[in-house]
Amino acid sequence: MSLPEWAPEGVDVTVPNAARVYDYGLGGYHNFAVDREFAEQLISAWPGILQVAHTNRAYLGRVVRWLAAQGVRQFLDIGSGIPTRGNVHEVVQAIDPDARVVYVDVDDVAVSHGQAILAGNPHAAAIGGDLRHPAGILGHERVRALIDFDRPVAVLLVAVLHFLSDEDDPPRLVRELTAALVPGSYVAVSHFTAVDDLGHEHEQVTKLYDRTPTSVRTRDRRQVAGILGGLEVVEPGVVPITSWHPDPEEPAEHEQRSVLGAVGRKPEPA
Repeated sequence: MSLPEWAPEGVDVTVPNAARVYDYGLGGYHNFAVDREFAEQLISAWPGILQVAHTNRAYLGRVVRWLAAQGVRQFLDIGSGIPTRGNVHEVVQAIDPDARVVYVDVDDVAVSHGQAILAGNPHAAAIGGDLRHPAGILGHERVRALIDFDRPVAVLLVAVLHFLSDEDDPPRLVRELTAALVPGSYVAVSHFTAVDDLGHEHEQVTKLYDRTPTSVRTRDRRQVAGILGGLEVVEPGVVPITSWHPDPEEPAEHEQRSVLGAVGRKPEPA
């Protein structure tokens, strides 16, 4: 099988990849047949899952605009996926062209495509990195070149934490990341959660993901709040993503109860 020009050398096209499946769900084209087939299985198991992808992307945009309104001009987007519509740098650099953004992902396709579209952008970069190893991300030369850790930074963990097991200890990983940040910095998350009346659909989706290298885990409000332990969770708290600062100028979204969103602020030391 010949690979398209955008595909990096050695990419495995025999196993579905979460970033490429998400790209397909958002209408992107940086995916392979195995990803599209897997995505169609997800849609068959839960027809509403496409809406989840789009509402999560809309949430990301609202979070970035809200953070920019708080004065944040540096963003570290971990588990960023493949750049498609509404990229973080597009949103924040429309507000301030000098804003800095670093995308981080474990998927080679996400990283290579990100690097390609950012080639002419001196204030944004895409690097390979794994959320399970925060030190490697924080110490990366491109991160250190673009991000000034003496100023507030927003760490974005959108639709990535549910791919981590409890053994990975998400609260610890977030603590390690926030330890490098100054007070006034933020961590934004979105996370898959269980909904009673969608129990069957969620079970089918998690079973499908169990057949890939990235299993999915649901966590409830208390657990999501625990991941942000030590941070001040801003209003409206841990809520369904469609309820997090909905934009009155945008068409009303159908309530998305299957994904929780929250933003935490690092407080001044006591």
